[in-house]
Amino acid sequence: MLKPSTSEPAVASRFDDREQKREIAPVHALPQTLTRLVNATLATGEKVDVELSGDTVIAVTPAGTRPATAATAPDPDPETTLDLDGFLLLTAPAEPHAHLDKALSWDLIDPPMGDLVLAIESWKRFSATQTVESIADRARRQALLMLQNGTTAIRCHVDVLHGDDPMRGVRALVQVRDELRGLVDLQLVALAGPSVPDAHVHEAIKLGVDLVGGAPHLADDPDADLRRLLAVASIHGTGADLHTDESLAGAITLGTLAEEVRDWPADRPVTAGHCVRLGTLEPGDLDPLVDAVVASRIGIVALPITNLYLQGWEHPVSTPRGLTAVRALLDAGVRLGAGADNVRDPFNPVGRSDALETASLLVTAGHLTLDEAYRAVSDGARDVMGLPDAGVVVGAQAELLAVRGVSLSDVVANASADRYVIHAGRLVAQSEVHSRIAAPAAAAPAAARAAGATSAAAATPANPESTQPTTTPTQPILETR
Repeated sequence: MLKPSTSEPAVASRFDDREQKREIAPVHALPQTLTRLVNATLATGEKVDVELSGDTVIAVTPAGTRPATAATAPDPDPETTLDLDGFLLLTAPAEPHAHLDKALSWDLIDPPMGDLVLAIESWKRFSATQTVESIADRARRQALLMLQNGTTAIRCHVDVLHGDDPMRGVRALVQVRDELRGLVDLQLVALAGPSVPDAHVHEAIKLGVDLVGGAPHLADDPDADLRRLLAVASIHGTGADLHTDESLAGAITLGTLAEEVRDWPADRPVTAGHCVRLGTLEPGDLDPLVDAVVASRIGIVALPITNLYLQGWEHPVSTPRGLTAVRALLDAGVRLGAGADNVRDPFNPVGRSDALETASLLVTAGHLTLDEAYRAVSDGARDVMGLPDAGVVVGAQAELLAVRGVSLSDVVANASADRYVIHAGRLVAQSEVHSRIAAPAAAAPAAARAAGATSAAAATPANPESTQPTTTPTQPILETR
């Protein structure tokens, strides 16, 4: 059985209701197929065992029991069983709006801090120097950082660049998608700015991009640019994922988007990212737009960390938060996901590549509940991305994240790096952290006495003829994981 390590190596583990003892199997090279998860804690507080078959959850039972259908089945294979005692088991996060082609470039560019326009200018200068290889290298590293933290599906907006080879970024991300197949699901969106010709968007789709994207709110005629991009998507029968109304003032294109796509078929998904402008509207203006979004089944993606950074520079007093209207959207039944957007690039100099950071910001800045916030980065994000249902539910996809912790509030607040990441029923990432902390002064005498007692016991050999030397710790240490 694969088991979280303790301060002393374990040699056996109880893994079923008959209290049989089995030696713990060594952790093998990843990815590793799993058939059973035991002793996992759910966000509800329940402790469960989970049976997997391939990429699907087939049973969820109280911990220490097995489903009735397993009575005549062979014993679980200890090498494909994972003991999650001390871990919270959740639906794995999905990232509905990333920019892997830009990620991890902040230190390379050393750009000035500032708003969206300044960030675009900094990126445009730097991107002219980038090759397929350099873009792919950063994108790959960023995707693996996200996978390490639990994200098993990513939708990436990739720039259609300027210059002699505008497909550099597209080819780089198609390459990375192929390399990471089986580890993380990667969807690609062609991010075509107002000056990008239609022909380049057509080419990007032919190279393997999944969706048409852009930023119509930056165009001189936002509605015209919006319709242009939707027309390209219609030619290819693809969906669209657009940067929408990413500002505190100015054009509002979301209503036009809802009107244009209302009759699109369900297999052509439509997503609007950012939607910062919604957060500035009074109810009389907001409510009709939200109703139109619901009627058109547009998925909305909130992006707190990047919008909190980019928005409000022109308001040094009572600086607005720059978030979309998450509460109004949720209450109206809008399909809502949330992501990080940019990570350590000119659009956001920080970020941990961790969906728990996004969830925490939704609580702090968006005033969502913990359950609502985590749903936005997991089930909600998967819904917006058109992915199958996942989680600890019979029949759902085995896209799971186990984080050391006792409750959802503990996990979102502390974001322990002790994690197991499961994609399509296979363990694809594992992280483990050990910490040593000097004992506080008040605890030191007790710790020293305990250490002395242990040493005294060790100094009296079970065999009187034994002369094995013993040592006594000189400094009490508190160990934590």
